[in-house]
Amino acid sequence: KDEVNRLFELANGTRFEFGIMMGAFYGLRRSEIVGLKWDAIDFSANTICIRHTVTRVTLEWKKTLVAENNTKAKSSFRTLPLVPIFRDMLLRMKKEQEASREVCGKSYNTEYLEYIYVNELGDLINPEYLTRQFPLFLERNGMRRIRFHDLRHSCASLLLANGVNLKQIQEWLGHSDFSTTANIYAHLDYSSKVSSANAMLEGLDLFPEEDNADNDTLQKDRSTDAVETLS
Repeated sequence: KDEVNRLFELANGTRFEFGIMMGAFYGLRRSEIVGLKWDAIDFSANTICIRHTVTRVTLEWKKTLVAENNTKAKSSFRTLPLVPIFRDMLLRMKKEQEASREVCGKSYNTEYLEYIYVNELGDLINPEYLTRQFPLFLERNGMRRIRFHDLRHSCASLLLANGVNLKQIQEWLGHSDFSTTANIYAHLDYSSKVSSANAMLEGLDLFPEEDNADNDTLQKDRSTDAVETLS
């Protein structure tokens, strides 16, 4: 939690801000972040619809951006709540883009007007830019090096640490099936296993009354250790 909060502070006002916020909070893939369009944001209902992606592929020995009106899997097509801090950020970005277009005039790239994640000249942020530059951004700011995709894992870890079950995490991340989520993150869900063990001990009268205080302390210690490993 402390690392992610620090990362949000460092990214504020930079070109990385939108990518990092969407990756760490919503757990979006880089193709989903770059592929977000303004029509995917419903400011009235306060929702974000993940339904369009942009990837960089090599076609005939040449790298090119491919935009598609689909996601990695059917389950990746999902609608997420637009929380206030992100609503404010998007409204600010919209105003900034309108201002940049007015200032740049004919130099502004109008090809990507539908997209959210563009630079000052209207060029779409390249997915590979996030992959290459994100680790360097971390190093420059004295943070440990991770991949951009690891923000998605950080999101899942923090959800688990705050009591969200694996089924809900599957839906939040847009995994194709529950086994995918369970295989990746089940080993992190240690605190819930401590609760299960204590429930069995109590249910089978294997929890001596005089040991209750000690076991309560053990559960707290174990839960704390589990949460700390996620940060």
